Amino acid sequence: MKMKLVAGNSAGTVTAYYLSSKGETWDEIDFEFLGNVTGQPYVLHTNVFTGGKGNREMQFYLWFDPTADFHTYTVLWNPLNIIFLVDGIPIRVFKNNEAHGVAYPKSQPMKIYSSLWEADDWATQGGRVKTDWTNAPFSAFYRSFNDVDCCSRTSVWNWVTCNANSNSWMWTTLNPNQVGQMKWVQDDYMKKR
Repeated sequence: MKMKLVAGNSAGTVTAYYLSSKGETWDEIDFEFLGNVTGQPYVLHTNVFTGGKGNREMQFYLWFDPTADFHTYTVLWNPLNIIFLVDGIPIRVFKNNEAHGVAYPKSQPMKIYSSLWEADDWATQGGRVKTDWTNAPFSAFYRSFNDVDCCSRTSVWNWVTCNANSNSWMWTTLNPNQVGQMKWVQDDYMKKR
C-alpha cells in the first residue's frame, strides 16, 4: 500500500494499515503511524497478534518525511515469517518460532483494513500530547494497493490455491543484503524503550 500521512500537527492521531481476523482470539499484523506535533517525527508502531494476544511491538522513526509524498508499506506474511518493509527495505521480521512455543498467525484468514483514529491517551509521547482539534479534519491518503501475490478466498468455503513452488513468495526470507538493510534501520531508527 502506498500511503501519505497526516501533515502538520497530527498529535494524538493514529493512521493504521493492518491485517486482522475477527473474534475474541483474533490474529493481527499492524502498521500504525503515531502522529506528532509539527516538526517532530512520526513513530511507526508495528505489532503482531496471535490468538488475541499482542505485546510484540517494535517502533521506528522513519528516515524521511512520510507526509511529503507517498511511500510503500508492505507486509509479506508466509509460513516462515512476517516481513515488514518500507519502500522495499525490511525493518522487522517476526519469525515462525512455533517449534519453540511462540504462537504464529497461521490458522485464521485476515482481511486488510485501514483507519485514521484518535488515540491521544497513548499515541503521542505516551499520551502526554493531546489532539488539537482545531487542526481537524485530519486526512491521510492511500493508493496503489497491490495484493497480486496473495492467497485469497473466492467464497467462505473456497480458497484460491497459493503458488507453492520453491521460488514463490510463500518461502521468502531475507537475503544477506536485506539483513544488512534491516540492521541499518534497527541500529539507526528503531525507537529504544
